[in-house]
Amino acid sequence: MGMETRSWWNRSRNQFILLGLAVLAATLVRQTQGAALYEMYYWLTRPFHLATAMVMEQEKLLRQVAPRINQLEAQIQELQNQNQKLQGLLNYVNSKKQEKGIIAPVIGRSADIWWKQIIIGRGSRSGIRNQDLVLAPGGLVGRVMSVTPNTSTVILLTDPMSRIGVTISRSRNMGFLKGDARDQGLMEFFESDPNVKLGDVVVTSAYSQIVPEGLPIGKVVSVDMNKAPAPEAIIEFFASISTLEWVIVYPNQKFDPESNQNSNDATKSQPN
Repeated sequence: MGMETRSWWNRSRNQFILLGLAVLAATLVRQTQGAALYEMYYWLTRPFHLATAMVMEQEKLLRQVAPRINQLEAQIQELQNQNQKLQGLLNYVNSKKQEKGIIAPVIGRSADIWWKQIIIGRGSRSGIRNQDLVLAPGGLVGRVMSVTPNTSTVILLTDPMSRIGVTISRSRNMGFLKGDARDQGLMEFFESDPNVKLGDVVVTSAYSQIVPEGLPIGKVVSVDMNKAPAPEAIIEFFASISTLEWVIVYPNQKFDPESNQNSNDATKSQPN
């Protein structure tokens, strides 16, 4: 019996110990309201909490940095666009090496006079004079009307008050071009039955007294042969006057600064 009792005790001792530990754990949980388990859970899951916090901090930093990155990307894109435009201007100037052109930025243009004039960032100190020719890639865009040491005011071809003598390159029919407050001009012919058709190229007239002949202006996109007292044609300018940012200024060989001649061809008594 003694051997059986000891054997039973040995078998049951471990069970009693485990039962006692379970009772003790239950008592501790009840008395601490589960604080020990919460503490254990905290330490077991702490690495995941740290990882989540790091991800949230990285997302916060990205949200703070993203606007600056977008700003820098926009600035880079703008510099690339400006570089392309300047390269185009330089290529245009180099193609006319026989003429001395001054590249100038457009620094002023008001919405209320958008189609009338611009202000460029070059003046008399750069050698610009009144009535100098202002061109952009494509052709003539206007003339210098006033000059300060560092700036110049340019009257655009799109100004309704602008008048210059022009010619249909193919047929040599002449007229004068006036601005229409948009990216197109209006050519009024001197002849009652001009030889003109869509797509004809328009250049400055040899009879003009204020601009040299042969400067490219644009092309005919519409003709009204029934217009009185003479036919009219709508001219689409080769140069994009609505988006001017840089221009090239050339000396006007036809203009004598000492003379008092009128600044509009159309004000003369006959074609100029």
